[in-house]
Amino acid sequence: MSWLRANWLRVVVHIGALAPLGFIILDNYRYNLTANPIQEITVRTGKAALVLLVLSLACTPLNTAFGFRQALRVRRALGLYGFMYVVLHLAVFAVLDYGLDLRLIGQAIVEKYYVIAGFVAFLILIPLAVTSTRGWMARLGKRWKTLHKWVYLAVPVAVVHFALLVKSLGSRPEPLIFGAIVIMLLALRIPAVRRASSTLRFKSALLRSKRALSRAD
Repeated sequence: MSWLRANWLRVVVHIGALAPLGFIILDNYRYNLTANPIQEITVRTGKAALVLLVLSLACTPLNTAFGFRQALRVRRALGLYGFMYVVLHLAVFAVLDYGLDLRLIGQAIVEKYYVIAGFVAFLILIPLAVTSTRGWMARLGKRWKTLHKWVYLAVPVAVVHFALLVKSLGSRPEPLIFGAIVIMLLALRIPAVRRASSTLRFKSALLRSKRALSRAD
């Protein structure tokens, strides 16, 4: 029980991150992937990737603003699961949708803006996923942090990819919601905003301590 109490968030993250893949496999087995299963799998893997990447971006602000340190322990897992779904998303596009026809894939990358945005996000995420191990962290030293700041570009580009896929943002505003969340999470990383949120958290904790002490007296 003590292990579970200390690692409950990791368990939730692993189960939650694998759940979309499990449902895709289950629905495929049940022939329950709509009349266009390739499109359905593409949409599901894309959304899972975006949700997990945004959650990985939320870990640091959760610690800074609310002192939720456990979030930092699952940041890497969230990012890697997000990348796993990006790879699945791309594999469905290249293998199932385009039959690995390199000419057609290349044509789509050049002609379709949403494909360009998705491919750019994928290319940015590759080195981040590869160098996410402790070994690479030690090898790169200070450069590791600089390299991994590219996620601040990759996630917004992924949101743009989603927005370009949606025909009418008025009737389907999900990309706008993702975009607003990402902007807020990036804004919380601005040093002045970060210091203000840390100060606010410290003052709130101090106030709670004073109230507890006054009640004890």
